Amino acid sequence: MDFIKQIEKLTPHSPSEEIDWDLIENLLAGTCFKGMRETPQNPVFHAEGDVYRHTQMVCRELTQTPAFYELSHRQREELFLAALFHDIGKVKTTRIEDGIWVSPHHSATGSRIAREFLWRDCGLCGERERMIFRETVCALIRYHMMPIHLMEQENPEKKAREVGSIGDLAEDFSWKLLCMLAEADVKGRIAEDIDEELSLVQLAGMIAEENGCLCTPCRFSDSHTGRAYFSGRNVHPNQVLFDDTWGEVILLSGLPGTGKDTWIQKNCPGLPVVSLDEIRKEKRIKPTDQQGLVIQTAKERAREYLRKKQPFIWNATDLTEDTRKKLIDLFERYNAGVRIVYLETTWSSMIERNDGREALVPAAVINRMLKTMVPPMPYEARTVKWLCV
Repeated sequence: MDFIKQIEKLTPHSPSEEIDWDLIENLLAGTCFKGMRETPQNPVFHAEGDVYRHTQMVCRELTQTPAFYELSHRQREELFLAALFHDIGKVKTTRIEDGIWVSPHHSATGSRIAREFLWRDCGLCGERERMIFRETVCALIRYHMMPIHLMEQENPEKKAREVGSIGDLAEDFSWKLLCMLAEADVKGRIAEDIDEELSLVQLAGMIAEENGCLCTPCRFSDSHTGRAYFSGRNVHPNQVLFDDTWGEVILLSGLPGTGKDTWIQKNCPGLPVVSLDEIRKEKRIKPTDQQGLVIQTAKERAREYLRKKQPFIWNATDLTEDTRKKLIDLFERYNAGVRIVYLETTWSSMIERNDGREALVPAAVINRMLKTMVPPMPYEARTVKWLCV
């Protein structure tokens, strides 16, 4: 049975419907879901015990909420799956520090674990609706702690708009769903700070609403102004900023075998390309070798185009936000506008295409890439597109 249909079947349709945990464990056996039983938590904040017990309590709180049943069927399934996975990252990150159980960065880790499982094992890839379903779930997991910690951010309003912008691409994602998950997360435990943290979740929802991003992303006058705002410039969202960029650099993102070269030939045949694969070929460097010389050469060629104010395409995998940010900072220092084009296909098509490449990337390397990748988010560049090819 199709994975989404299985989740639809397991998602409660009324508050009186029991959650079938045996079926859920079987369905999610491909992840470290069962490891949650052996993963302890700090008893000060989780007197209920292990992560599995907490997850059960969170799911029960979520599915007892009337607002849950006011959502569309699809959003209920995404939110329920996010609740099931929201703390799965603790299985990998939990350790003792100074005699206390801690789980640093478990949200981001859990989001990547969920993406790998949903993509490779469940087939939620290569088709737009499946990609949106997967990335909505992953975004909810990644940011499920943000409502509680929003006021700790240097600029809570900007952070609210940044997180809310994810809904421009993962169309089902919103602060409303995020706050519903956070509320269930707070209630689904035994601790003394529940009322305090519920107040923080409520405050985060109010900030999102005041900044126009509770149910939909915040709207800017244009993409250039939006990029200036998210890059940290002193810009008001309603301001119309003069666009002084001279042209556009297209930064491609996607796993090996997703058809980046084909996309270039079909959509931008006249633009020059800085291709890491071509540089490897020139330098006779394998994908598994050290890539320092490849990157250095590519950046030198990019600077040549940037100095001439020549639009071009940067063709590489560019799978993490940190990697993309370093490149975007470089391009924007030369006053170029940046468009990120993220390409995705089915797992089987990707492997088949990669097998036909002259410079084949080993399957083990692609698997490692999938474990760490995060698709580009709207706040990263002036324009960001997700395409299934």
